[in-house]
Amino acid sequence: MNLLAVVDTSVKKEGLQDLTIQRAISSVPFAGRYRLIDFPLSNLVNSGVNTVGVFPSSPFASLLDHIGVGKSWDLDRRKNGLFFLPITQRDGGLSTVGAFAGLEEHMQFFTKSIQPYAIVTNGFVVNQLDFREMLNHHIESGADITEAVSEGVSLKNYILSKDLLIELIQTHRDKNVVSVEDVVNLKKSPYTFNQYEYKGYFAIIDSVQSYFQASMGLLDEENRKQLFLPGRPIYTKVKDEPPTRYVTGSSVKRALIANGSTIMGEVIDSIISRAVYIKKNTRLEKCIIMQKCVIEENCDLSYVIADKDVYIGEGVVLHGTAEQPIVLRKGEKVTKEDMR
Repeated sequence: MNLLAVVDTSVKKEGLQDLTIQRAISSVPFAGRYRLIDFPLSNLVNSGVNTVGVFPSSPFASLLDHIGVGKSWDLDRRKNGLFFLPITQRDGGLSTVGAFAGLEEHMQFFTKSIQPYAIVTNGFVVNQLDFREMLNHHIESGADITEAVSEGVSLKNYILSKDLLIELIQTHRDKNVVSVEDVVNLKKSPYTFNQYEYKGYFAIIDSVQSYFQASMGLLDEENRKQLFLPGRPIYTKVKDEPPTRYVTGSSVKRALIANGSTIMGEVIDSIISRAVYIKKNTRLEKCIIMQKCVIEENCDLSYVIADKDVYIGEGVVLHGTAEQPIVLRKGEKVTKEDMR
C-alpha cells in the first residue's frame, strides 16, 4: 500500500472532560464492546494500510492497554505494523488534528518509511472511510492535500504526500501553522486543496451530548447496517467472556448488550457493555452503562452515562435529559444517601 498512517490521538475536547479525565478520547468505550480507536484502525487495515503510527499524549495508559502491539488488527508485524509514538511535550494535545509539534518528536517514523503518501486521521470520528478510494481521488485531483467531508462536514481526515508532510512539520513555525487541519482550514498558500465526499454513516464525538446522541443512534438498525459492514469488519481487543445471562423476570427492549453481563431488571433503549450487573426491580431507559458497572436493586435510571466500574446502590433514582445526560465518572459510587 502506498499510504502510511498518522493516527492523532492527542486531540483534546473540553466537552468530553467527564469521560476523558483518565483516558484519551480515542479509548472511550462505544457501542457496547468497542473503543473509538477501533474505527480508524479498522478503516486503515480494511484499506490495506499496514504502517500505522499512533500519536497519543498523556494520559494514554488505557489506550496502550487496549491496542497493545496491534495484534487484534493484524498490525503486530516484524516489518511495518503498529508504532506507538507518545508525545512528550507538556502542552501536547491540542484541539486540532495533526499537530506538527507532536509529529516533530518522531521524525524517524516519516523519514524511514518508504510510502509516498500519508493519511492523517484521528480517534474521535466514527465512520467507514475507504482510504484506497480516497487516495485514488487525491491522486486524480492533482491537489496537494485532500480532506474527507460528508454533507459539508469535515471528517478531519487528510491525505497528502509524505514529502509535503515532512516539509510542513519542519517549517510550521516559519509558516505560522500548527497542524494539518490548520493548513487546510486556512487554505494556506501556495498549497492546493481538494475534498473527497464520503457517503455513509459518520459521527463526530466531541462532547458528552454528541457521544450520547451517536450512541443512541446505533439503536437504529439502519445506522448499524451502515457502520458495521460485512466486508469491512470493525476489529477490537478480544476478551473471552461468557454470553450475557438474562434472569427469569428480566425485560430487554431495543438495546445493545455486550457479553458477560447479568440482566435481572428492565432495560429499554440502552447500551450495556461487558460484565455489567443489573439487579432485580431496576429500570434503565436511554442509558449507557460501561464495563463492570454494578446497579443494585430498585433503581430507576434514565439518560445516564455510567463510566467503567461505577457502583450504584439500592434505590437510587437518576433522571437526566437527552440534552444533558447525567455522567457518572469512572469508579464513582452513588448511594441514596448521596442523593439527599
